Formats: sequence, C-alpha cells, structure tokens
Amino acid sequence: MAMEKILSRSIRMICASGAVLGMQAHAQQAPGAGEAPMVKVEVTGSRIPTANLEGTSPVTTITAKDIKTDGVRNVESLLNNMPQVFADQGGNVVNGATGTATVNLRGLGAERTLVLVNGKRLPMGSPTNTAADLNQIPAPLIKRVEVLTGGAGAVYGSDAVAGVVNFIMQRDFQGIQVEANVSGFNHQQNGGEVAELVAKRGASNPSQFAVPGDKGWDGKSRDASILMGSNFADNKGNATLFFSYKKEDELLQADRDFSACTVSSTATGFACGGSGTNATGRIQALDGPQKGKVYTVDGSGNARVFNNALDQYNFGPLNHYQRPSERYGFNANIHYDINDKMRLYSDFSFHDDRTTGQIAPGGIFGNSATLRYDNPFLSQQLKDTLGITPTNPVEVVVNRRNVEGGGRQSEYRNTSFRELFGIQGELGIWFYDVYAQSAKVIYSQSEQNYFSSQRIDKALDVINVNGKAACASGDAGCVPYNVYQTGAVTPEMLAYLQIPGMRKGSTEQQFQGATIGADLSEYGWKLPTAKSGIGVSFGFEHRREKLELMTDAATQAGDLSGSGGPTGGVSGQYSVRDYFGETKIPLIEDMPFAKQLQLEGSYRHSNYSTGNKTNTFGLGLVWSPLDEVRFRGTYQKAVRAPNLIELYTPQGNNLFDMDADPCAGETPSASLAACQKTGVTAAQYGSISDSPAGQYNYLQGGSTALAPEKSKSKTFGVVLTPMRDLSLTVDYFDIKVDDKIDKIDPATTLSKCLATGEARFCSLITRDRTGSLWLFDNGRIIGTQQNIGSQHTRGVDIGANYALRAGEWGRFGIAFNGTYLDKLTTEEIKGEGSYDCVGYYGANKCESPNPKWRHKLRGTWSTPWNVDVALTWRHINAVKLQNLSDNPLLNDGDLSEGHGTNPVDRELGKRDYLDFAATYTYKRNYTLMLGINNVFDRDPPLTSQLATGLGNGNTYPSTYDALGRRIFLSATARF
Repeated sequence: MAMEKILSRSIRMICASGAVLGMQAHAQQAPGAGEAPMVKVEVTGSRIPTANLEGTSPVTTITAKDIKTDGVRNVESLLNNMPQVFADQGGNVVNGATGTATVNLRGLGAERTLVLVNGKRLPMGSPTNTAADLNQIPAPLIKRVEVLTGGAGAVYGSDAVAGVVNFIMQRDFQGIQVEANVSGFNHQQNGGEVAELVAKRGASNPSQFAVPGDKGWDGKSRDASILMGSNFADNKGNATLFFSYKKEDELLQADRDFSACTVSSTATGFACGGSGTNATGRIQALDGPQKGKVYTVDGSGNARVFNNALDQYNFGPLNHYQRPSERYGFNANIHYDINDKMRLYSDFSFHDDRTTGQIAPGGIFGNSATLRYDNPFLSQQLKDTLGITPTNPVEVVVNRRNVEGGGRQSEYRNTSFRELFGIQGELGIWFYDVYAQSAKVIYSQSEQNYFSSQRIDKALDVINVNGKAACASGDAGCVPYNVYQTGAVTPEMLAYLQIPGMRKGSTEQQFQGATIGADLSEYGWKLPTAKSGIGVSFGFEHRREKLELMTDAATQAGDLSGSGGPTGGVSGQYSVRDYFGETKIPLIEDMPFAKQLQLEGSYRHSNYSTGNKTNTFGLGLVWSPLDEVRFRGTYQKAVRAPNLIELYTPQGNNLFDMDADPCAGETPSASLAACQKTGVTAAQYGSISDSPAGQYNYLQGGSTALAPEKSKSKTFGVVLTPMRDLSLTVDYFDIKVDDKIDKIDPATTLSKCLATGEARFCSLITRDRTGSLWLFDNGRIIGTQQNIGSQHTRGVDIGANYALRAGEWGRFGIAFNGTYLDKLTTEEIKGEGSYDCVGYYGANKCESPNPKWRHKLRGTWSTPWNVDVALTWRHINAVKLQNLSDNPLLNDGDLSEGHGTNPVDRELGKRDYLDFAATYTYKRNYTLMLGINNVFDRDPPLTSQLATGLGNGNTYPSTYDALGRRIFLSATARF
C-alpha cells in the first residue's frame, strides 16, 4: 500500500505539472521567470541573503561541467574524487553494504556530514544507516555542488560537524533536453603476482582457481534522462521536470586477475587464501579412533585426509566487485511569482533504487552431527575410516559450502520521496522564506540462498528407516542432507534448508521553518567606517524524525547460517525545535590596508524531545588589506545529536569471543583482588566454570541516556587574486569531536577493570550467581552505546584556478584542488590513549587508506572549433600498514623489525591516474563527449589487510580505481 501511495502521489504531481506547463509556453530564449526581483542569494554556510558570493568559510565548488568531465554517474564517485572526502558506503561495498551511498568528509564519518539539496536537509538514508543517501540525487540534474569545511551547526543544525555538502539543482529550465550516457571498463589483465598464484593453484584445482582473460567492455553502466521546462503566466512562473533511468551491471572479483583469489600474506609474498568450508565438505572427527583428524570425500563418497592445497574453497571470485543496480527517478521544481515581492515554490522528488550484493555461497559452518552405522549416505570406506561401528557412532563437525544454491545475496530496495513547499519574498528591506518539507524512505532487504542453522542440525541428524535416510527429529518437512557423496544434493534438500531473511522499514522526516533577513543599511545600521550595512538573519525550525525497522523471525533469531548474529527491529522518533540567528557586520571598507574587514556571528539553540538541549555558535572574520588579498577565519561549535538507531535499538544479550575469563578456572590468571573488582567473591574465586566455547554474554543495544557529540572547528585561510583570471587559496582546518558515540568492546571492559579498577569499566560488569559471565543470562558485560571517545583532524586545503585567453587558439584553464592531512586521531575511550591514522591503513582501527596528500589537477582547452579537451591528474600518496606505527594501540605492542607484518602488506604504493575527456558541440544544442578515466589502466595496490566493508577484492575500491580503464560516452540534445 505504501508503494501504491507513493506512485499515486508521483502521478498526481506529474499531471499537475503538465497542467501548469500547458498554461503558457514560451520560447527557449525567453527570460527566466521572475528573475528580476530575486537577485540576492544564500551562500552555503550562511542564511543571510547577499549579493556577495564570498563567505568566511572555505567552500569548494563542483560545477555541472566538472561533473560531465569527470564522467561519473554516481554522486558518491564524484565526491570521492575530492581530496577532502574519504571512502564510505557505495556501489563497491558488498560485505557490510546498506544499499545506500554516503559521503564522509574529513574521515570523521558519514553521520557527521550534513547533506543538503538547495539548502534543505535530506532525510535519513535508511533504517539501517541514518546518513543521507546520495542515490536520491541524480547527477545530470546537479547545477553545482558546494562543499563547506568545518562545523556549521549554528546555521544548519545537527550533524554539520565535519562540514556540509549542498547540492544546488537546476531550476528555471526552458525547453527539452535529452541526455544518454554509457560507460564500461576496458581492462588488460597484467599477469602479476596474484595471477601467477591463481594459475599455479589452478593446475591442481581448476574448478576453484582460474585466471580471467582481458576484458574489452564489462561492468557497463547506462543511463538516460529527460529535462523539460517552461515558463508560464507571462513569465511569472516556471515548471522544470526531470525523468531519469540508470542501470549498472554486476562485476565479480573473478573478472580481474588480481582478485581471482582472496590473498593472504607470507614472509615472501602473497598466497592464495581459502576457506576450509569447501564444496566437497570438511568433516572433523570429535571422537572415535580418528579423533581430531579432518577429512573430505571424493567422487565415490570415500573419505580422504583434507588437503589444504587441493581442498580449500576459493571464496573470493563470486563476490561482487561492483553491485548491479537499477534506478528510476522523477524530480519537479515549480515556482510562481504572485508579484515582484512574493514567490511560491515547490520541489518534489521520487527515486526507486534497487541493488543486489553477492558474497560467496554459505552453507554449513561448523555444525555438529552424529554419524551412525546405518546412515544410508555413508560409504563403507568412510565408516571404516572414521571407525563407525553398529555400536559406536562418531560425533563430527561438518563444514560445507552450498555451491548448489549459489552465492549469498542481499537484495536492497530504497524508495524515497521528498516534497517541499514554501513562500519567499520581500517585505520592505526584509527577505523572508517560510517552508515545510515532508520526506520518507521505504526500505526492504531480502536475504537469499542462506541455510537455516536449525534445519541444518535436523537435516544432518540422519537415521535409517526401512533402508531410506530419514531425519531423527521426525519433523514431517525435514529432508536429510547428503554431504557425504558428491553430486548427491537434490532440489528437495535445498528447498528444505534454504530460507529467506527479510528486513523492512522506513524513515520519515517532517520539518517546518521560517527565516527572515535583511541588510539594515536603510535603517542606518552601519558603522561609520563601512559603506555596507549590518546584515542579519533570524529563524525557527521544527523537525521530527521517525525510524522503524522490522525483521522476520529467522533474522531475529540469527538463524541464517553465515549471516552474523541476530538482528532485531528498531522503532523510535524524536523532534527538535531550533531557534537561530546570524549577523554580518562590515567593520571597515575601502580604507588603506582595509579594503574589507567584516565580522560574522551565528547562534542556534536546539531543544530535543529526548531531553537534550544544545547551544551552538560560529564566529568568522574576513580581512582584505588589498583587492588582491583576502584573509578569512572561522571558529565554530557544532553538535551531532544521537540518531534513532543509537537511541532506540532494543537492548538484549549477545555473545562475544574471548580466549578465557581471567577469573575462571581452578587457577585463575588474575588475582583475587583484581577479580573482586569485576564482582567475583572470595568464595567463588577458583571455582568459577569457564566457557568451553570461549563465548560470553554482553548486553548490546542503544541508550536513551546518550548526550549529543560536541565539536569545535577552526579554519584560517588566504585567497589571492593577483590578476583577473588567477586565484589561489590556502585554508587550514582543525576539527575536534568530543563525546563520540560508540561502544566499548566487552573484552576491553573486562581487561581495563582488572587492570585499573576504575568504576567506569567495573560498573559495566555483572556476574551471575556462580560468578560466571556465560552460564546464566544475568552474567554479562554491558556493551551498549555510550559517549566515550573523541576524534581530531587537521590539515591544509590548497586550491588554484587560472584561465588564459589565447585569442584565435581559444581559452586554456587550470584547476587544482589538494589536501595535506596532518592529523587524524581517534581516542576510543577517554583517557586511554589515542592513535593517529594519517599515512596509514589497516584491517581494524585505521581501516581504509588515509593518505597524507591527495590532489586533483585539471587542464582544459576550449578550442575555437567547438571542441573542448580536458586532462586530469589524480594523485594519492602511499600509505603504510597501521602496525608499522610506533603507537602500541596500532602495532599491538609488537616492536620487532617490521612489527610482525609481512612485506607485501606494509605499504599501499602511491597511485597517479590520468583522465581524458573531449566534447564536441554542434550548433550549440547538440554535444557529444568521449572520455577515458585511468587512461593507462593502472591496477590498484593490493593487500591482505582489508577492513570489513570498505575493503574488497584485495584492495580498497572506493579509494583506488580498482576496475581498470573506464571509457564513457555521453550525448546531449537540447530543443
């Protein structure tokens, strides 16, 4: 029903827009509707309407032409090319994907970057990832992107901690524009070390290891869009409509030679890793004469000793390198000038995005079974080998891949709509804007090709009934599973074992607001040393956020084998009332050594229904001693309120792994005094039973006691314009986040309590009546969300733009954008030390690469022959494995040579990419573009140290060009 309502609303909007367009159409060259009275604009980072496009905060702008030249059709790929942006969710994330695409400014996390469309906040991306989903933004409709560095909480509210990304969309379009794009990867396999390893393994195990051939055209993406618009009512109004469709093909790790196996590392190089959970089964005897030995079965059902070189499963090739996706979209922008002082406006968007992530087949991961002598599935040789007799069954642990069922798939669907209505205009010298926005995202995630853990146990417990295999449980629907003979798995077996998993939910956003601002010079409100008046802006907003996630019984119970632990539902909402104000005070203008000296200030008070109240503010100063020199600086305090997942995820017990409880056993490794800090009594000490599985209870979930995160940011920079077509910018940034929301690892909590006795750790530990942390549910460690840590980053952004008019040769241009990263520290637990990830990467703490220097340099030539050419150089500095740091939090205390690492993992080398694009324009209305990104088809740097999610295919594909040379073709016609 929800989907039907959305489609119905979309159709009504289209019909209404069509009726408006039919009122009165004008020629394409007609003046823009109502342009004259609306001459002042808002700059990202300020709500004060002004004709001056320069603010105190550093803002990097990406134009529509830049987007076309980049040739990327995904907004996250566009932003990831910026040195200020770090990898996050996107189409290359598979294991750990959310189906969304997000932006992570400054490496502080996507949840600390605020995303706006035309200055208005986007809703939460999904019930599983509250960061805004960039898939709701169609790249062809973008007019420009403004990226603001540093906190902007006083202007925009919560989440603007690292900065703001504001997408300005096309409006006031007249005519019809049709655009089509197609792209794909052209890759020559380079036959490197991994390819050689795969070839060697393939000699003895060809079904598992195969080197792919060259790829002429794969991973294809194609999209088409129609943009149409017209003025109406004697140019008082305009309606602009946009329709889009996009489809991307899947690309597997099997399609690249450097990812044809998942690598591990050795002292001499890479090795093809693999999984003992293989296609023919891995059977380990738990008792009997062969206790502890591991076997597999051959084609005759006979047992032989498991051979790692021959029998390991190569799980990498079936993993997606690029997820397949399909997307439909519709956008509408309509405005009408009631008079030259008042405008009604409306924005509407609808997007339906579907994508599928695939990882290797699941199956049986260590389930136990009793093998009886009369089991019809067992060959006599297997029974003899394991020592199974009529009176002596043997207990085994079984691992086997469900190769017959195919890869595990997660199918994501996010359907979003957003509608905004407002009225803006002038009352004397005052500009006002009153608006209301409603947004909703409907989410579903279905899991396919997973086994039920409960059904596995039943299907492996086989008895003989009248000479036929039967389930010992006696369940009417149970089908015995034959893992002891190759080719014996039937569709009936799969139909019983495979179960779907389902998650459904939605996010909703409602907000209303009003702002009013003015230049007060007409009231005489200006300093005698300045010509311009004081600018002010005041406003109010009320926002309500709601989230709901429901999971089916199998997902709640964690019954999907190989999918992780149980996942429950989440339901919650909050509202916030904001009151804010802003001012710009010109102090001095047009005086010696003070062409401009301007002070800016902003303040916001927020009152949350959760009980939290916050105050944020910002200060800025601009000083231009000369027309050619401009200094700017800001100091901002911002907040991030805890999101609904952090607040309302239900609390419940789960399990964590630990080698042993230091306070358990007859001779505990920890002293009585230390163990008493964790709740052990003297009577219990030395008699506590330890967990034989090494698993212990912890309490997980959200917490309504969370406080907002707080940040302080400083920026200072200079803008030089020594000549008309040359500008240089250098901006320093420093952002510190305190009270970071996270959870303490339960094992860390226990070790810290034993070592320090601090209440903040020891108060989180409760032992049951026997003194254990596993026998009864009330013996556990609290691992819920807390305000426990901090983050700190600083660095320098450098930008340059130069244009050269070359007469009959046309026009040349150079644009440069680079970032030097000086600090990126994390303090996981306050007072327990921090670590700096600048120049490092790692599988856990530093995760995806954090290069010290990145830049993008583009040269363009606009020829007089209707051809534009662009060359782009993208550079990423080398990064080292985090274990090579001298910080014990990163090197695990290993100070030996190489810090216990293997040479091949110690560095991801620098990468330089060259991109080319050429555009031909015919009669101004028709353009054809051909482009090549990664012209020289450079392979990405490889490693075995991959962070879950962002690491994929032996590299980090959201940071590096992992898939090879990308060729794109674009055609546009305007009528």
